[in-house]
Amino acid sequence: MKTIVRPYGDTTGDGMTQVSFTLPIPHDKLAEGAALQLAAKMGLEPAMLVHAKQIGDGFTFFVVYGSVRHLVELDKVQVVQRDFDLLSAKEVNTIVKQRLRRKLSVVGACIGTDAHTVGIDAILNLKGIAGEKGLEYYRELKVLNMGAQVTVPELVAAARSEKADAVLVSQVVTQRDAHLHNTREMSAAFREAFPAGKRPLLIVGGPRFDEMMTQELGVDRIFGRGTTPREVASYLVHRVAREGR
Repeated sequence: MKTIVRPYGDTTGDGMTQVSFTLPIPHDKLAEGAALQLAAKMGLEPAMLVHAKQIGDGFTFFVVYGSVRHLVELDKVQVVQRDFDLLSAKEVNTIVKQRLRRKLSVVGACIGTDAHTVGIDAILNLKGIAGEKGLEYYRELKVLNMGAQVTVPELVAAARSEKADAVLVSQVVTQRDAHLHNTREMSAAFREAFPAGKRPLLIVGGPRFDEMMTQELGVDRIFGRGTTPREVASYLVHRVAREGR
């Protein structure tokens, strides 16, 4: 396997890269020159301006295309690899029934001021996403979807009432790192409310999370863009049923 690679555009290894950005200036020749200057400082050389359009009053959106000299060292890339088996719904139900001898309890919500429920609904609701049924489809899982704009105290209370094995939190709003602040507040509240070893699994998901930040945010798992209900269900079985957490 190759350990060093370069971006590919027209020919193998030519380093061609396309990027887009917005500058807070109206669209004119000066703006186009500014976009090319920025592209050069980013390492695109030579850079070509392939698209420029004013968006609103005093803002211009650009797409630039150019070659970079940077190399990607694959052996230094750090990612969170899936460390559990991807199971079918039947396998999940069977393992939960055999190992727990009760239903696995899951509570999900969007916390803080976040009102974007598409992500949490895709994982929890019966209809699911991308051809996969949500966790409500799994007969051995008991699911409570609290919806949007749930406060942390409300989430803690629901987890206690439902005797939750796992708490799933979706965060889409990321202005001023709101998703990070909310997650830290949530994890701190659960550690204060539950004794060691009795706390439910804390799982967060959203398009802007860094999956490497579990320890920093005080959660057990972070799922990013493209996560499916099957992945979440398989992880829950891996942690709760198989490990006896």
